Amino acid sequence: MKLLLPLAVILLFASISCAQTNDANRNKGTIGGPCEGCEAIYESPTPFEKLDWFVKLPDWGGKGIKLGINGIVYKADGKTPAANVIIYVYHTNQQGIYPTKGDEKDWAKRHGYIRGWMKTNEKGEYKFMTLRPGSYPNSKIPAHIHVFIKEPGKNEYWIDEFVFNDDPFLTTAERANHKGRGGVGVLKTIEVEKDFQKATRDIILGKEIPGYR
Repeated sequence: MKLLLPLAVILLFASISCAQTNDANRNKGTIGGPCEGCEAIYESPTPFEKLDWFVKLPDWGGKGIKLGINGIVYKADGKTPAANVIIYVYHTNQQGIYPTKGDEKDWAKRHGYIRGWMKTNEKGEYKFMTLRPGSYPNSKIPAHIHVFIKEPGKNEYWIDEFVFNDDPFLTTAERANHKGRGGVGVLKTIEVEKDFQKATRDIILGKEIPGYR
């Protein structure tokens, strides 16, 4: 019992320290307009300064179509790689549900546990591995991956979701809904091997983002 109490205290302070570190990165502003759920980017269990450019989402070890997505984040000029940009992604499971385990807090109650955080490296690179999500049940909404951005010195904002070019629900009308925030979000998947696909999406900071400066 004497050993458990100090350990609990240590874990509590570690949790508080992580939250304070990420909270310190907040920069209130008006870039990007309304952004429901953008606060979730600060819920990273790892302090921003310790995030890697590559992450495997919690569902990666499960059964289904494995998906690897990578790309380069560029500054507003579309040419210069942008380092230290935080990227937060989350999506449904293969049944189109945002799954929870029952102990979620804050935005995880809605976003579920299939989510992850990355920080671009000095080359502007990012990469994540996951299982390909499904469309919402009883809907014709294309399957998608939500993505939020937090770059140094600016407030967080959303960019166009990752959607899939071969999705039968990605109609002409649906494609028109994607305005190119952050660049083209429609992914062309390539089958590397059976049940394993990969895709690339480069991101341009500020592209079609209201109030960006």
